[in-house]
Amino acid sequence: MTETYTVTSMSWNVAGINFAHFHMGDQLGNVRDHPDAELVAICDEDPERATLSLETTAEQFDLDDGQVYRDHERCLAENDVDLVITCPVPTEHAEWVEKLAPHDVHIQLEKPFAASVEGCERAMDAVDGTDSELAINWPLAWYPTHRTTKRLVDEGRIGEVIEVHFYDGNRGGQRFTEVEYGDEGEMHFMGDLEGGGPIENVEPREREERAWWHDPDAGGGSLADYLGYGTTLGTWFRDGELPISVTADTFVPDHMDVDTHCIAVATYEEGLSKFESRWGTFTDPWIDQPQPRCGFVLVGTEGTIASYDYAESVRVQDEDSPGGYEVELDELAPPKQNPVQYMVDRMETGEPVEFDLLRPDHNRDAQRITDAAAASAERGEEVFL
Repeated sequence: MTETYTVTSMSWNVAGINFAHFHMGDQLGNVRDHPDAELVAICDEDPERATLSLETTAEQFDLDDGQVYRDHERCLAENDVDLVITCPVPTEHAEWVEKLAPHDVHIQLEKPFAASVEGCERAMDAVDGTDSELAINWPLAWYPTHRTTKRLVDEGRIGEVIEVHFYDGNRGGQRFTEVEYGDEGEMHFMGDLEGGGPIENVEPREREERAWWHDPDAGGGSLADYLGYGTTLGTWFRDGELPISVTADTFVPDHMDVDTHCIAVATYEEGLSKFESRWGTFTDPWIDQPQPRCGFVLVGTEGTIASYDYAESVRVQDEDSPGGYEVELDELAPPKQNPVQYMVDRMETGEPVEFDLLRPDHNRDAQRITDAAAASAERGEEVFL
């Protein structure tokens, strides 16, 4: 997809702080690709937990030794930073927003917003009354399929949305322990990725050899990792409507400490929706779409839309075309092709974060569904919001 920017005379300094999640690599690539953004520093205080090596990252992005830090306070004190991209483990999201907000920097936080609604509230309180804008990045927010689907929903193409069916996950993303960059900037996942089929077939590892996403105390598990995609975008498709209650169950293999499969049923004023997360899809969806396909199917009062993660179109049924038809994907344009574009635009215009999927209040509300699902799975009963 061709990116067309309006180049300004402004230049915005960006730091990447906390490399626990490998999505940091994608975001630093977005910084490198933006003509008005410059990566001035990287920092990680826990190399044992980081999924990206600071040394390899510095080499990949042409940073010198003086731009690599092990102390975030020193990193921010020695650099005039406008935007911090941060990718902590989920249970530390609120803590890191609290650490960063006093430095009057804008904060781009990798999904999920937090490990609980309480954490969301802590993060929101941390930036309240400051000049910091806080945005939460969900990679699915930038998929043309889902953005096209939202436009069709807003236009009334399928009437009122009354069901959201979500299925998503990956085959082996939770098996690797390290990420490295290739010569062309591509990421290579190091570890056990051979073979196909469920993660339950993978031989157990010693705890210390496992990445943080195998740790329930760090926010590991398919429910914590993937269900938020469904609840956050599902709430977006339903224009902010939340369910009355959630009933969920999870599967935890004998040799693991976290779930690899979660199915949550949400009860709304009018009907039910389903949010399903899976570690152990038969194939990784960014290579070959598994069955079930990863993405969303929306049912409305006047039609349906199938919106799959990597599809080349979305499929619509309506009363005029019950057999269905393909809708060409919208071409996403700056500043809404990726989160760095969007945050640079917010800094240049001085406007607040308004895109629903990035807004803290929207994310907090959707987190209520995820929290209810976790509570329901633990208690074995329906949980009311």
